[in-house]
Amino acid sequence: MKKFLAMSILAACSSSVFADVNYSLAITEPEHHLGNVSVEFPETAQAHLDVKLPAWRTGRYEILNLANGVRFFDAKDDDGKPLKWEKIDHSTWRVHLNEPTHVNIDYQVYANELGKRARHIDDSHAFIDASGFFMFSESFRQDPVTVKLDVPKAWRSVSGMENAGSKHSFKAADYDILVDSPIETGINELHKFTVDGRDYELVIWGDGNYDVEQMLTDLKKLVATGNVIWDSYPYERYVFMVHATSGAGGATEHLNSTIIQRPRDRFGSRKDYLAFISTAAHEFIHTWNVKAYRPKGIAPYDYTNINYAKTLWIAEGSTSYFEDHLLVRSGIAKTDEFFDTLTKTINRHLQTPGREVQSAAETSFDKWINQGGDHARNYSTNIYLEGSLISMALDIDLLEKSDGKISYRDVHRALYNKHRLPDGFTPDDVKAILKELTGRDYSAWWQANVDEPAAIDFDALLAKVGLGLTRPEGAKSVPSIDSFAKNSGELLTLTHVRRGGAAWQAGLTTDDKIVAFNKKHVGKDLKASLETFKAGDTVTVDFIRRDALQSTTLTLGEDFDKEKKVTALKDATPAQMALFKAWMGVDHPNQAK
Repeated sequence: MKKFLAMSILAACSSSVFADVNYSLAITEPEHHLGNVSVEFPETAQAHLDVKLPAWRTGRYEILNLANGVRFFDAKDDDGKPLKWEKIDHSTWRVHLNEPTHVNIDYQVYANELGKRARHIDDSHAFIDASGFFMFSESFRQDPVTVKLDVPKAWRSVSGMENAGSKHSFKAADYDILVDSPIETGINELHKFTVDGRDYELVIWGDGNYDVEQMLTDLKKLVATGNVIWDSYPYERYVFMVHATSGAGGATEHLNSTIIQRPRDRFGSRKDYLAFISTAAHEFIHTWNVKAYRPKGIAPYDYTNINYAKTLWIAEGSTSYFEDHLLVRSGIAKTDEFFDTLTKTINRHLQTPGREVQSAAETSFDKWINQGGDHARNYSTNIYLEGSLISMALDIDLLEKSDGKISYRDVHRALYNKHRLPDGFTPDDVKAILKELTGRDYSAWWQANVDEPAAIDFDALLAKVGLGLTRPEGAKSVPSIDSFAKNSGELLTLTHVRRGGAAWQAGLTTDDKIVAFNKKHVGKDLKASLETFKAGDTVTVDFIRRDALQSTTLTLGEDFDKEKKVTALKDATPAQMALFKAWMGVDHPNQAK
């Protein structure tokens, strides 16, 4: 009886084991951002087949409701006869079946959300992330897939997936690979290169002030650094996709590719170029950290619901931390440029009151619902910022206690070797690796720095590697209301009021429009309007709230005209300089002096 039941269940799932799911996308009206999708599901004997479009996409931990672009859904059987269907939730269509049959689905997709990096079509290209275009069924999620594109004749199609017989068709082993292998098709330029026997492609859509030769030179250096952390590479071919565009910015990691978006005129200066190549390093690191191993809770992906995990700070923050290391070790960035980046990270952390409220574990869990704006800065933090600094604190602690022999790189090497997908890792797995590497129990450290808001002593931490966090010479004390403001015509509108600061204590809040200090109009620049005062002065503030003029008194806080900066200690000891080299892989700036 049990054997018969098991066979019946198997037959109900599908009449063929691992038959192909075939997708096609026709882009016939690109100027209207429209595409027509067809999906052929294998024969099934189920009473109904649920087909879904993901509600979010990998790499962005936020419900995006991607099904809102679907129209003209239709379902037919083997003979082209209509099948009854109904939509049962925000992203699931249920197709009812009376007998075993293939199920053929057709629908239209509206794709005009470039910045979400899930779906975009226009008259020059299409960026196709499967989560924004291609429906799936759990019944066939592990079956092989093919994708065929019908696009304008002059377009070129590039993806991390293998080609399937033509230049506009691709194949993947299953839907999970498809959804993690976006396609860039359109008018673009393509460059290919090989490093250490692995093939790479750089495809660029859009005109901009980028220097392709510089990009290729540095990408070649970057991709050679994988062995700085890991024992092997998880791919034989990798694709860098770049959008030089307007109105969109950011990047997303994928299985063996990445999509990087930047304003078309933000490549030329050294500052802008470093931002680009840093992003490329970040996404390259994700090929291991997230795509080869990732936290339990997002492994395997649940494409239609929130995927909770308390270690997203490792997935994102540790990746941010390592990107600077690879840039320095490869010679792409100088140590002074690294110090500038670290300075910004530390100062941003110190200027975020939420660091005292929310732990890295909590912000990881809440990533899906974290709101932006003033409240978030005052009561929350984020996985990138906190994760990066906690990674640094752990790395230097490991190096110091092992005389430079054990580092945080060893932790990630062990995660890659021991917790590769499909299984995800847990906080206990990381603590077990730490104990195995060092012989010490890191539970108390974890509680103090991960499960509770971390209180990092940057002076003590940086000194261990011969660095300091100091105010530049000649820095002057200036008065402050501990707030940020934007120019809104003739008035200044508060955009962030730091919790516990001068404006906060005076009862001011975001969206208040500052009119005057001591009855003198503030003008268009907040700092300039405070130049006649000094820290500790009490001033009268006139402001507009709910279209009514109000007043309050405020005691000015103290700030400085120059922020503290990370610099190399001139009197760094040989031990500090040795630890710096073990940490960054290059000599301490004062090593040869």
